[in-house]
Amino acid sequence: MRCLASSSEFQHIVRKALSLGINHIETARGYGKSEEYLGQTLTLGLPFPRDRFYITTKLPPTPDEETMRSQIDESLERLKLDYLDCLAIHGINTRKHLAWLQSDRGFMKAVEEAKKAGKIRYIGFSTHAPLDIIVAAIETNLFDFINLHYYYFFQQNKPAIALAQKKDMGVFIISPVDKGGQLYVPPDTLKELCQPLSPLEFNYRFLLSDRRITTLSFGAAKLEDFQSIGNVCDRDEDLTPEENKIRDRLENRLRETLGTDLCSQCHLCLPCPEKINIPEVLRLRNLTLAYEMKSFGEYRYQMFENAGHWFPGRKGDRCTDCGDCLPRCPEKLDIPKLLRDTHNRLNGKPRRRLWSS
Repeated sequence: MRCLASSSEFQHIVRKALSLGINHIETARGYGKSEEYLGQTLTLGLPFPRDRFYITTKLPPTPDEETMRSQIDESLERLKLDYLDCLAIHGINTRKHLAWLQSDRGFMKAVEEAKKAGKIRYIGFSTHAPLDIIVAAIETNLFDFINLHYYYFFQQNKPAIALAQKKDMGVFIISPVDKGGQLYVPPDTLKELCQPLSPLEFNYRFLLSDRRITTLSFGAAKLEDFQSIGNVCDRDEDLTPEENKIRDRLENRLRETLGTDLCSQCHLCLPCPEKINIPEVLRLRNLTLAYEMKSFGEYRYQMFENAGHWFPGRKGDRCTDCGDCLPRCPEKLDIPKLLRDTHNRLNGKPRRRLWSS
C-alpha cells in the first residue's frame, strides 16, 4: 500500500521482492490503485511461475452477501486473476462486524460460494480490534488465517496468536516496521539499547523466532527499503544470548524510567465511561518516556477520534475524573493524571489512517 508512486515503480518493487525470495504479495481493495497496479504487473508477466508466490487481497466486511459477491468479482478483475490464494476480510473490528460475520444472510455466504467455485483457496481476516473481539472471530472456526498487530512493543494480542496456533491458522503480522514503532526512523536512545542490531532488526528477530508466526509484512515503498531486512530475513532460529540481552536492556530501561508510573498493560482499567483507550494511551506514554519514541507516540496518539473503528478510543483529555478505573488498577496508578500528561506530550494535528474508509 506504500509503493504507489506509479505503476512502473510498483512493478520494479514486486519484481525485486520476488527475486529476493519473498513469496507473498498482499494488497487490498482499499489501498488506492494497488490491486490495479498488481494486475498490470501480472499481465506484463513475471520471470517466476505463478505457483511460486501467493497473492492475498482484503475486502471490507459487508452487511449483505450481494455486496461481497460484487467486491470479490471486482477485485479478481482488477488483479487479472482467475483465483486468489487468500482472501482476508479487511477489518473485523467491532461487534457489528461479528454480527455480519455470523448472519445467515451475511457476507460469508458469498465468500464460501466463491471458495467452492474455485475463486478463493483460503479465507482469513485482518483485525485492529480489541482482544476479546479477535478471540471471538477466531472461535467462529470460519477462517484459515489471521492478520493482526503483534510486535515487541505491543504484545497484547499474544493470547490470540496462541489460539490461532491451536486452530491451525496462519498468523500474518501487520506492519512490523511502521505500526511496530516507526522503526525505520528510530530515536538514538532506542538505537543504543538495541546494539549491535538496529531496532528494526531486533523487532524482526523477535517475530521470526516465534514459530507460531507464519508471515511478516514488509511494505517496501522503494527499492532501497529491501536493504534493511537483508541481515535478518532468513534467521528464524531462537533468539541468541546476545539478542536476549537486548530484550533485557529494553525491559530494564522501561522499569527504571517509568518507576511507579509504569502501566503494565493489564487492561483491567477498561471499560472507561468516556471511552478513552486507557491502556493504549499509557502504552504510548511508556514508549515515549522509556525509549524517546515521541514521534511514534504522536503519530499514533493523533489518530484517536480520527480513524473510526480502525483505531478506537478517545484522547486522554476526555477524562472527567470519575475514578471508575482507579480501584481496578493493580499498579495503583494515578490514571487521570497520567492521561492528561500523555495528552500534553503527544497531542497535535489530527491524523487519519493512510487509507481511510
